[in-house]
Amino acid sequence: MAADRTHPAGDAGAGPHPVHASGHDDCPLVSTPYGAVRGRYEHGVVVFRGIPYAAPPFGVRRFRPPTPPEPWNGVRDAGSFGPTPPKPPYSDAFAKYLSDPVVPGDDCLNLNVWTPEPGPGARLPVIVWLHGGALTRGTSATPIYDGRRFAREGTVFVSINYRLGVEGYGLFPDAPANLGLRDQLAALEWVHRSIRAFGGDPDRVTLAGQSAGAISVGALIAAPQTQGLFRRGVLQSGPPEALERDKVRRMVRRMAARLKIPATAEAFAAVDRDLLLRTQAEVGRLSSPVLGGPAFGIVVDGDLVPSDPLSALVDGDVAVGVDLLMGWTRDEYRLWLVPGGLLERVDRLGAVALAGAMARCHCGPEVPRGYRALHPEAGPAELVGQMVTDSLLRLPLRRLADARPGTSYVYEFAWPSRRPGLGACHALELGFVFDTGETPESAKLAGDGAPQELADAMHGTWTRFAATGDPGWEAWNAAHPVRIFGETDGDRGRVEHDRLLSGADAKPPGTDGWAYTAHGVRDRELSLWVTPPLQTALPEEPDHGTPASDPAPAGFSARGTELRSAVRRLRRATGRTRER
Repeated sequence: MAADRTHPAGDAGAGPHPVHASGHDDCPLVSTPYGAVRGRYEHGVVVFRGIPYAAPPFGVRRFRPPTPPEPWNGVRDAGSFGPTPPKPPYSDAFAKYLSDPVVPGDDCLNLNVWTPEPGPGARLPVIVWLHGGALTRGTSATPIYDGRRFAREGTVFVSINYRLGVEGYGLFPDAPANLGLRDQLAALEWVHRSIRAFGGDPDRVTLAGQSAGAISVGALIAAPQTQGLFRRGVLQSGPPEALERDKVRRMVRRMAARLKIPATAEAFAAVDRDLLLRTQAEVGRLSSPVLGGPAFGIVVDGDLVPSDPLSALVDGDVAVGVDLLMGWTRDEYRLWLVPGGLLERVDRLGAVALAGAMARCHCGPEVPRGYRALHPEAGPAELVGQMVTDSLLRLPLRRLADARPGTSYVYEFAWPSRRPGLGACHALELGFVFDTGETPESAKLAGDGAPQELADAMHGTWTRFAATGDPGWEAWNAAHPVRIFGETDGDRGRVEHDRLLSGADAKPPGTDGWAYTAHGVRDRELSLWVTPPLQTALPEEPDHGTPASDPAPAGFSARGTELRSAVRRLRRATGRTRER
């Protein structure tokens, strides 16, 4: 999966409306609603980088909704990636596996376009990509997300930057919520108005994302303001969801307490950006996907997110006719627990870890008992990881597929990384989706020698879906078809055992192992969650120096206190895991 890196991350677009004399008069020129941009011919396609879709979100625009960029005269050079939004770096443990480039500058609401044929007559399918990173990290400049292979196969590929962390998802009394999501909406509106000039068809847009990007896709699909802006959606390793407003407020209040300022947007806007990022990283240190804690996320705001996105998509009549491709990796949790040896530490916690998982998932002991019966060989960390992944990710995606049979497609990425202990972990599939697996950034997760045939299968699936709405296997129905990618000979015995337990179909004869369709995958595990979860959800720890915003419910028992203690102990054990 070769992918040359001939473009450095430069400073194009670092000011409000710079115009550069590119010195490349033979390079392609395209007009946008705000001015002309000049791209580059690279590897048989045309690339435009760092195009502003909104004005810099600083100064008087800080903590405000996005506004259109100021038009420019002349030609703007689009040869280099634009500035990235403010974000803290990954911890050392995660930096070994994940890359997150930084490009300095204020004009960070920008996007990139790869196209095989700029010009209004091409009318090609379009993919708009929303990167992951827990809504606190990530950038479209990550080399894994190079859109060249999509463009070479006839798709216009667009990747965007959007505000992150407290700048994009802080909840304040004097500022609108979900600013990062509003940035994404502004980018979609730019695509709708502008993409025809780049060779794309505004009526054939697929909105795709992974992890936090997929959560954003779910919210945007359900948003009233996005109707007509895209035709299909891809949700990889992230369900439609909205966090409790108090959970996000708690993050802001803890930051405010450390900074000794009011918890208002006006006060936060006066804080140095680097200090704000350091404080955000400190406050979020003990949060994790496994056990939660204070976090930034999308919230119901009565406007862009008028109600819970999953409920709106499952029970309502929004986004009717939008085709959905949804997937997960077999061992999502391993990226959260393997760095820094946390998998072994959680295994040593044993019953405490399982109690913490019960608290996180608001379930009774019958659920971990059921997982133990289905997987008697699994250790506590694997049981906890799979339970939390099923509860928070796979179950809501299955609910969404059940509500939209015939137009939903489900897959599982099963190829195990060649890096020790990672298995088929969170984010591993991205190098295969983009066919950038031989880049150093992709090899940090996958190891060396990732199979090209698997990249062909994964990338071809996304390309077909964007072009036709049919990824190549049967749509979701009562038989629960799941496309399996990357299952290897080494783990086939274990998988066949799991499949027999779950009642799934055996692997069809003659398939090569890179992709095949099975039925009923994970049905047994997910059926354990049919019983309604416990209603005595554990209260979060109170803010330091402030009263708890959610008092313990009536009848909260000693058992609940024990579970809360388990949550605290497991959070300490998984301290720095909330990175992706």
